[in-house]
Parts: sequence; structure tokens; C-alpha cells
Amino acid sequence: MKIGLDISQIVYKGTGVAKYTTELVENLLSLDKKDDYLLFFSSLRGTADFSFLQGENLILKRFKMPPLFLEQVWNNFHFLSIDKFIGKVDVFHSSDWTQPPTSAKKVTTIHDLSVFTNPENFHRRGGHDIVANQKRRLEWVKKEVDVIIADSNATKTDIVHYLNISPEKIRVIYLAADDNFRITKREQITQTREKYGLEKPYLLCVGAIEPRKNLKGVMKAFKIVKEKLGQDLELVIAGKFAWGEGLKIDPKIKNQVKVLGFISQEDLPSVYAGASCFVYPSFYEGFGLPVLEAMSCGCPVVTSNCSSLPEVAGDAGILVNPKSEEEIAKGIINAFKRREELKQKGLAQALKFSWEKTAKQTLTIYREVAK
Repeated sequence: MKIGLDISQIVYKGTGVAKYTTELVENLLSLDKKDDYLLFFSSLRGTADFSFLQGENLILKRFKMPPLFLEQVWNNFHFLSIDKFIGKVDVFHSSDWTQPPTSAKKVTTIHDLSVFTNPENFHRRGGHDIVANQKRRLEWVKKEVDVIIADSNATKTDIVHYLNISPEKIRVIYLAADDNFRITKREQITQTREKYGLEKPYLLCVGAIEPRKNLKGVMKAFKIVKEKLGQDLELVIAGKFAWGEGLKIDPKIKNQVKVLGFISQEDLPSVYAGASCFVYPSFYEGFGLPVLEAMSCGCPVVTSNCSSLPEVAGDAGILVNPKSEEEIAKGIINAFKRREELKQKGLAQALKFSWEKTAKQTLTIYREVAK
């Protein structure tokens, strides 16, 4: 069987979709020596390290075409088959950005439907109308795709509701934290804290900086925690800017907030492990990968009681209403008190997920649709 995958999203380092694509492909190639994989990415200027892609059953192709052009050709006008670029394949797994025509059986992954649930959080950037582009793509997904993979049952429910797609057409396959997220030696934690100037106990937020991550709510909750506990805490925010108005930090806590930007995969586990608590009260997530990353590193988690996050956290995290900074603050204080209990529960919860399992379940779908 020939399997084609659009891996263009790997170029956008630091995003959840890039992590998903990277881990899925790497584990498929490790797991499956029987089938042939034709991987392609399209980027005009962006690049990425694809040296991790190994295997005799692998062909990698790059096309230097602007994303805006492909959006119009594939999502809007929907012509120019991907077959003309990569040749004939039996199964084609499209990215979350474009849905090209193809004669192959079609699989796609829908990570979330925030363009429907939270369209106000998006704005045009680089000429891209994200909401309009995604809605056009999803119309072709609805018409043509044989099997849709959803990151969670919450996302599956959204797909059925917003796109009116039969539940039988949707498979839920969970994501996972990768293997470098694990218990870290004290010496490594100390070195990393020194590297980033993290001298005080700190609360941690990790993720792309955008409105639905609810960093405003986190900062308000941080103020409440500081007032109630009277501790010399810091709030550490890690992640690159995605969209929105950025971070507006209250002058009263400005000296207690550190914005670190993007942190490498080598340093991030130690940053998680050194935190007093990981705070992730997002308004909406298709999965919520940072929750598992934090748990894998032994960091107590406070996260939202909505969308997919209860599925990911289980009973190993403290669930709060993301619209209430008082409840977020209460959850943080509770996490401080239950730190060791939550650490052990989180480690056990994280073990339920693996990228190998994700790849196995995805490969089963490819073989199912290719029959």
C-alpha cells in the first residue's frame, strides 16, 4: 500500500499540530516496514529538520509554493489534484490546513473546531483569513473524506454538531507526550532554572500565546493567589506569540511575571518539573497536549472543566471553570496542598497515552479505508 501524507505543518515549529505530525510520521515509519510512505511538504520560505525521517520505504518531496496559493487552489476552487505532484497513492492523509483533490482514499485529522466555537479569537495574519480558509476546507472534508480522525471525544461531538457529519465516519485517536517528557534529575532542573533566571517558586503556563489560552484569567488568578498565600511567587509564561493582542500585564504584578517565549524541547521538561504548578485554564482545546507533558514530568496540573481537557486530565488534575479567576486561584492553592498526590496521579494518567498507540490506530484506519 502507498500512503501519502501532507507534513507541511512540521515547518511551524512549536505548535501542537507540528508536534502531532512529527510524532505520527516518526512512529508510523518505525512501526510499519511493509507499506510505502510518500511524504510531502509545501513551503515558500520555511524549512525544518527532517533528518528524523528514516526508512527505506520513505520518499520525501518538497514544493516551494505559497500557502495562500494552495489555500485558493485546493480549499476555494478545489482543483489541481495532489496526484499531479506526488503521483498515485492508495491513501492520502491531508493536513489541517488544505484539502486537495485526489483519486486516493482520503483521511484527515480535525484537531479542533475553534473556528466555529471561538471565531472571535482569530484575525487575519499574513494575508490568511484563518476562519474562512478553515471553513472552506471543512466543507470539502465533509463532502469527500472517507474517515476523519478526531483528537478527542469532545472534538468528535463538535464535528457532529457543527459539520453534521455522521459519528460512524469519525474515529477518536488520542495524542501523547513524547518520551523526553519525564521525571528530571534535580541537577538538570537546577541548571535549567539558572539558565532562565527562575530563582523563585513559580506557576507555569505553556502554549502558543493567543486569546483562548486565557492568560488574562491566569494573571488575575495569580494576583489572588499571591494575596491569599503571601508567598514570593512568579508566573512563568512559555510559548511563542500566535495571534491576538499579545500580553497586557497588570503593572502591579509586572515584576512577578516572566515571559520566556519559545522553549526548546531539551529544556522544557526541566521547566515543567521545576514548577510548583502547571496552570492551563484554556477556554477550548481539541486535546490539550501540555497537560500530559506536565503530568509526565511530575508537575501538578490545574486545567479547565470544559472541551477535551477533562478527558486528558482524568482525575489526575484539578478541574476549574476557566471563566472564573477566583476558581482558578482556588484550584492553584488546592494543587499546592495536594502536590505529591497529584504528581503520582499525573504520572499514572500520562502512561495511558503513547505515540506508538496513536500510530498503530492510525495505520489501522489506513488499511481499513484502502480495502
